Amino acid sequence: MARVTERPPLPTATVGATTVDAPPAARAAAAPTVAPSVVDSTSDVTRPPQPVVPGTEWFVRRIHRPLNQLWARGFRFLFVLDAVGLFGMMVAINLARFGFDWPTYGPSHYWIGFSIATGIHLTINYLAGLYDREPRLGSRPWLPRALVAMTIGVATQGLASYLVLERYLMPRLNLAVFTFAGVAVLVFNRRMSLVLANRRKGPPRVVLVGSDTDVKLAAAHLAESDRDAIVVGHTPTPDTLDELVESTHASDVLLLDVAAFGSVFPEPLTSLEERGVGFLQRISARETLLGLQAVRQVAGMPFVRFRAHTVPSYKLRLKRMFDLVIVVVTAPVWLVAVGLLSLFVLVRAGRPVLYRQRRVGRDGEHFNLLKFRTMIRDAESAGAQLASRRDPRVVHGLMWMRETRLDELPQLFHVVRGHMSLVGPRPERPDLVDAITRTVPGYVRRNELPPGLTGLAQVSGRYATDAEYKLGYDLQYIVNWSLGLDVEILARTLWVVLTRRV
Repeated sequence: MARVTERPPLPTATVGATTVDAPPAARAAAAPTVAPSVVDSTSDVTRPPQPVVPGTEWFVRRIHRPLNQLWARGFRFLFVLDAVGLFGMMVAINLARFGFDWPTYGPSHYWIGFSIATGIHLTINYLAGLYDREPRLGSRPWLPRALVAMTIGVATQGLASYLVLERYLMPRLNLAVFTFAGVAVLVFNRRMSLVLANRRKGPPRVVLVGSDTDVKLAAAHLAESDRDAIVVGHTPTPDTLDELVESTHASDVLLLDVAAFGSVFPEPLTSLEERGVGFLQRISARETLLGLQAVRQVAGMPFVRFRAHTVPSYKLRLKRMFDLVIVVVTAPVWLVAVGLLSLFVLVRAGRPVLYRQRRVGRDGEHFNLLKFRTMIRDAESAGAQLASRRDPRVVHGLMWMRETRLDELPQLFHVVRGHMSLVGPRPERPDLVDAITRTVPGYVRRNELPPGLTGLAQVSGRYATDAEYKLGYDLQYIVNWSLGLDVEILARTLWVVLTRRV
């Protein structure tokens, strides 16, 4: 329990029609500083641009701005800290065990092995999300994630040593010690990064959204348990949230109304997130009973994190790597299958063998989808329409290709090019997307991931399943994405193909 101190009543300042608590510490945190905004290596919080002190122009131009550009492109100082810490830990373990007389090999063998091992661990850390920006309020504990990443990294070291390099990157008995020592390094670096960020930027500046009763209760919890967080404003509704955050230089927004999400997505959530403002939604016991697992705590209050984009960039890259590995490994099989099916379609339906259709891809971008033509020519001369299970427009003898979904096989070329993924929400036509969006709220959010050859909606639903029900499957997939889920859906797709269950 944090120590509670008596404080005088907070002076107030009016922002628009909203009364804002403005403590002296908050006004001090908003005072001009030396340099423009800097993004912390583990945080989504960005300080507003500040005036440049005369005489520091060279530092701002030569060092500060280039660093900001690197951070905007995904670089983190944690990369450097982890590399130095992990490499140094390997050396320290060897010194503690052998002194300066390292056995079996010369020093160059160890330096090269330690360098390769460091690169493996940095890659695993990135794919495990250890460099994903976390909000300064309600951040998840690092220890479980660091332990998982180190375990996977050590296992990868062993596989690389045995299968590829034919030599161990470090003495085998060192690996057990290094696993736990490496976890300590990773957690320490992130804790120190957060401490330094708080010292440099000042405490998080929080805006509360909710009724007066909710605001007073949350402010009391923050004052008692989170002395480093400052409440700089509050508003009963999100209507003026954008202006309030701008005027108070807030770093975080706490949505206290459990029904407030519909009024902040997609705006102002998207625009504020782009400026580095963290969003947290309070949840009640009713939402917890639904099985929410990623619950965070702020001053003892349960919250979930809101993001304009559910899937972070490191997961998108991991998904892309998985797609490419599967496509390349299976290329001899599917390339032959595409060739044989092309000849079959040519005989049954004539030219053209392939059918091109405009579809909506990731983030609403359009692309020309390829598939084998199984319908008669000019099948949509009367306009776009959804296909049915026994569609009379299908060419005789080609219905089996639709039932087994082999007509979608040419879309593997889209996976190679990056327009699609093996698993994801199915791409729809722009006119149908526009029509469904008007009737199904949240439909556009399914476009956060690249569209897939198959998806959770395809292995769980049917052709006749309503678009809103399919959206539920698609959003469930996006929120819970993992490599294991992709493998499961691919396996279920094979069963659907074999049983022709559509």
